[in-house]
Amino acid sequence: MVNTFDLTSLLRENIRELTPYSSARDEFSGVASVLLDANENAYGSPLERHYNRYPDPLQQQLKEKLSTVKGVPPRNIFLGNGSDEAIDILFRAFCRPGIDNVILVPPTYGMYEVSANINDVAIKRVNLTTDFQLDLDAIAETVDANTKLIFLCSPNNPTGNSLHREDVETVLANFNGLVVIDEAYINYSRQKTFIQELTEYANLVVLQTLSKAWGLAGLRLGMAFASEEIIEVLNRIKPPYNINQATQELVLEALDRVEEVNAWIRETVAEREQLSEKMRELPFVQHVYPSDANFILVKTEEPRHIYEYLVKQSIIVRDRSKVALCAGCLRITVGTPRENSILLEALVNYRTVN
Repeated sequence: MVNTFDLTSLLRENIRELTPYSSARDEFSGVASVLLDANENAYGSPLERHYNRYPDPLQQQLKEKLSTVKGVPPRNIFLGNGSDEAIDILFRAFCRPGIDNVILVPPTYGMYEVSANINDVAIKRVNLTTDFQLDLDAIAETVDANTKLIFLCSPNNPTGNSLHREDVETVLANFNGLVVIDEAYINYSRQKTFIQELTEYANLVVLQTLSKAWGLAGLRLGMAFASEEIIEVLNRIKPPYNINQATQELVLEALDRVEEVNAWIRETVAEREQLSEKMRELPFVQHVYPSDANFILVKTEEPRHIYEYLVKQSIIVRDRSKVALCAGCLRITVGTPRENSILLEALVNYRTVN
């Protein structure tokens, strides 16, 4: 791989020529007292708070707040309806259907493959090594002239481990397409975010979310961090009002509670270690993999039976036993101390019931 990254040549031609939808709210600056441009209901909403006006299409106030939390200028932030929207837009911006391809490194987050299939983009798979790290030689051999994106999830889902930073940097330095690093679980890891490297790598896109550590999964807000040029491309393609007003208001409120979130992170990490230790004591557990996330991957003798047994106890975990390199594995989210106790009690009784 040789890095000759050029964003303009990487873009699909129709995206280069695209004229994005423009509302009147995009076309003036300042505050208007009378809004008669968007055919809204001028009388209000049948709610205590009025939501009759369209939200800020570029979420400027929210990006400014996120900028202080993340240490990134607002111009380097894209907000999506979950990270999934950013993933889909990356495919639509840079991958020609039926022509281009992307590299995935299984086992990994399943939405990359779904988005590739929706957009008719070929997938090249380069499995992680047996210790769930990047196979750099195989990635280099797999890249071809039509490879536009490489997706790396770190900490990885479903394995929970962080990818070696120097390996990720090797890919960034040598690939002339976009390297998308999904950091949905970075808050639970000691590894530093790659957001700090945005000025070093023009081909870097970092995905994060407020669905995990921030506890805002129901609001559906994902973030992409990249160069100003890449962010402009994403904004050109997205629907004009992709983040609703209620989400923008509630996230602004939540961002003032960083200490509460940090306390949850510390407790989750402590519970993760305790849960891992207790799981290792169970006779049918073969291995508990190290985790930098808010879940653990557990290798068992009979994953499907255990999964179905837990369902009968009204406990839902994820059976990952058919995923590459994860034979026999269950993925278990770290819950509250009470939830973890209920899970462990059920597993201690598993042999007596079955």
